[in-house]
Amino acid sequence: MNSIINNIKYRFKNAGIVEQLIYINLGVFLLVFVFNTFGFLFKSNSNFLVNWFALPASFDEFILKPWTIVTYGFLHASFLHILMNLIALFYIGHLFKQYFTGKQLLNFYLYGTIFGGLLFILSYNYFPAFADHKNNNVLLGASAGISAIFIGIATYLPNYHVKIPLIGFVKLWILAAIWVALDVIQIPAGNAGGHFAHLGGALFGFLYVSRASNKEINIFKPIKDLFKKKQKPLKTVHNSGKKRTRTQSPKKENQQQIDAILDKISKSGYDTLTKAEKDFLFKQGKN
Repeated sequence: MNSIINNIKYRFKNAGIVEQLIYINLGVFLLVFVFNTFGFLFKSNSNFLVNWFALPASFDEFILKPWTIVTYGFLHASFLHILMNLIALFYIGHLFKQYFTGKQLLNFYLYGTIFGGLLFILSYNYFPAFADHKNNNVLLGASAGISAIFIGIATYLPNYHVKIPLIGFVKLWILAAIWVALDVIQIPAGNAGGHFAHLGGALFGFLYVSRASNKEINIFKPIKDLFKKKQKPLKTVHNSGKKRTRTQSPKKENQQQIDAILDKISKSGYDTLTKAEKDFLFKQGKN
């Protein structure tokens, strides 16, 4: 038993932030169902963890349990609920990690969860449509945090192309727009609080990246530096009075082509390069 626990600890410690979040969500999910099983067998409160860690819609109840603004983001109602969320977290999280750090991803997940929870509470305490339901509704699920991550990376790289089977390449901003639109149009259909939470997380991701984008972030600068040759200091040449026609050196032309290809990768992804561009970049990397 100790070896199994030590193995789990080792895997968790050495996993990336995306996998760690997945492990935590799975662990909490299993813990909730263990409590539910024992609660059923002993005829006690089987929803103990959900009652204490899910986010209540009532503001008065939330004041008594302020920690729920974060903890609800690690609870799930069913196997299908957690399965869909963790699949989305895996793919979106790894795309996010290509351009941001693990710490930033965790911040997006947590702050997106908080923003989503706040919008959930505000909506249930402001809109008349929810006046009769705020005392018996709770929020749980990682969707708000995942929405923050997805809309954040889509705001940062709107023209990045994602390859979807049977459809082809689709720009990230189009997928993000569909993601948000589905939540908006489904509010009257049911689970309105969950959709408001998704929109709150999405709002955080958009605002955070939009504000940060005022400061230039050159992700591909280290890669470009690998291809750049160290230039020799310029020599002073006295003007002889004769005009000379200067031609661009092959090295400079190559460097400009490399820069153009890397800029294309940063905007649209490596898969959008032509075969000639991939071959050229490969050859330059060997030089």
